Formats: sequence, C-alpha cells, structure tokens
Amino acid sequence: MIIHCIWEHNGDDSLLYAVEPIGAYARGENLDTALKKMPGEVASYYKWRGQAVPGCLKISVAGKKASTLTIRDADSDVLLPSEIPPLTADEYEMLKALALDSARDFLALYESIPDKDAAATPSRQTFYGPVPRTAREMYEHTKNVNTYYFGEIGVEADNNGNIYECRQHGFALLETSPDFLQNKLYHGNYNEDWTLRKVLRRFIWHDRIHAKAMYRMGVQLFGTQNVANPFQF
Repeated sequence: MIIHCIWEHNGDDSLLYAVEPIGAYARGENLDTALKKMPGEVASYYKWRGQAVPGCLKISVAGKKASTLTIRDADSDVLLPSEIPPLTADEYEMLKALALDSARDFLALYESIPDKDAAATPSRQTFYGPVPRTAREMYEHTKNVNTYYFGEIGVEADNNGNIYECRQHGFALLETSPDFLQNKLYHGNYNEDWTLRKVLRRFIWHDRIHAKAMYRMGVQLFGTQNVANPFQF
C-alpha cells in the first residue's frame, strides 16, 4: 500500500503529512528520518481506528513546501492540495467523527495520568512560549486550540467544557452556516491559508502530536500499566 505524503520542511527539519489517513504524520531532523518513522505512525493510526494494518507499506512524497517556520517544534502552515476541494455530506460526517473520536481518546489518556502536574523534562522555550510539559499543560494547550482553529474559518467557537465538548459545540456552530460544505478558502492569521478540510486534519494531527508526548511522559513517570493508550502508540 502506498501512503502519499506532503513534506513540509525548513532546511533539514521535516514534517511529513499523510494525505490518507488524515492526520497521520512523522517528524524528523531530516526527510530520511521522517520517512523511516512514517510506517510505524501509519500502523499506529490503523490500530487506533480498530482496522487491520495494511501490508507492504510504501511511503511516497507527493508534494513539498519549504517553510520559514520552526518545523522542529511542530510549527506548520501547509495547506495540502487535498484540502482544497468541497466536501460531500458523507465525507464531512466521517471526518468530523474522526476529530471527535480523537478528542474523546485524548481526554481518556489525560484522565488516566495519575499526577497531572508531574513533569519528566526541563522547561524549554520556543518562539511561541514554553513547551507544555505536564499532562495538565498538554491537555489545556490541546483543548484550547478550539477557538483558534474554528476562528480561522469564521466560526466563533469557545473552549468551554472538556476537549470533546468544546469541539462538538464548535462543529454544531459550523453547521449553522448553509454553505459550510463548500470548503471556502480563508486567509487567516500569520498569512496562513485555511479550509474546513484543513481544520479537520489539524485537529487530529495536533491531538496526536501532544498525545504522543503525554503518553511518553506518562509511561516514563508511572509505567505502562498506569497509563491508558487509546491511540495505540
């Protein structure tokens, strides 16, 4: 099975995004490292969905984007070519279900961490502020992109409730627009282009970024027997 990916990079620092399955990604200090990680990420993704892992995975770079962003900190602004066409109602419902399942599983992982204020790594600053280190910081950061992502496509969502509840409410607000399936292109903050398809992918990708970090931290501090693994990392 061929997994077509888009390569976003800043010099050597690399992010690979699968066109399908949506939200699957790999990071690396160079393209070769990211390519080697991608089969394991795809296998984890299929296990998360309760599906058989495809055999003979081959990773193909179908496109690329040079970036000025700090790719090593998972900073991204790429709009995939697959994120431009309009959606059908069935596609939207499937992708929304994925984003909500991801939020539900992120909440389950967070709730399983015995001490939500424990940290396994020293403080580190990025251009955008300190890297979340504790489970609580990772959870709040991941939940609170809700207003930002929906806001970039003109939906005035909020961060009220847990990560599942506020995301679900954001979709309900989106659906009040009669033409939301047209997948309009928005030019948002930081000169970044957005569509509804991109928002759906970004939710899943962003969840996986921080779920991996939270799971690794939880296992390091508390052991595998004490930490849930709904994402099948």
